[in-house]
Amino acid sequence: MVRPYTVTAGRTSAGPQGAQCDLIALVSLDSAAQDVHDDTALGPEHRSIIEMCRAETQTVAELAAGAEVPVGVVRVLLGDLLELGRVKVSSPVPPARLPAETILREVIDGLRAL
Repeated sequence: MVRPYTVTAGRTSAGPQGAQCDLIALVSLDSAAQDVHDDTALGPEHRSIIEMCRAETQTVAELAAGAEVPVGVVRVLLGDLLELGRVKVSSPVPPARLPAETILREVIDGLRAL
């Protein structure tokens, strides 16, 4: 077992971009990314994250569980992969931007009336 600070080279924040990854942020492979086997800058943990995302889009929490590393480590590694253009992270819609429940109920009632 490798210590988390060794995996991240002692870093605790996600690179100069300062990627803020929510636990439920969706991580997917960037379609323009080159083959992972050609890049020597990637460690085994980076490759593990890429392989998990290759199968399907994952949340940050799922990646942490699948890679068996703390969420903080996954966030730092995702910052590295974002800088390299290997992955895309899409943040969830904040609750303030979701439509109000009353509007949704009115839409449902209107559809039922049809």
